[in-house]
Amino acid sequence: QVQVVESGGGLVQAGGSLRLSCAASGTFLKINTVGWYRQAPGKERELVARKTSGGNTDYVDSVKGRFTISVGNGENTVYLLMNSLKPEDTGVYYCNAAGLTTGDAAFNSWGRGTQVTVSS
Repeated sequence: QVQVVESGGGLVQAGGSLRLSCAASGTFLKINTVGWYRQAPGKERELVARKTSGGNTDYVDSVKGRFTISVGNGENTVYLLMNSLKPEDTGVYYCNAAGLTTGDAAFNSWGRGTQVTVSS
């Protein structure tokens, strides 16, 4: 079983910055894709940023140039650096990791989320 746990959310003023962290633990062979998603009140969960083991990255248009997804040296931690935050970035941010366990089974794990609130 693979667990992911997010941290780093909080309250910040518009224009400020936050860095979210996501730590993966458990028995896994490889993480193929890591991603950050968010869900604003009354809205569906949406992809914010995603990074593959091959180095490809994707961002939703609304965060391009402001957010950066990166992987830690040990590759068990993924970060989301959020600059120039806007009130519309408010929501619960979830981390997702997908890959293979040591038993060669696929996993797709979600964290419980961390709240980000941007005040105007």
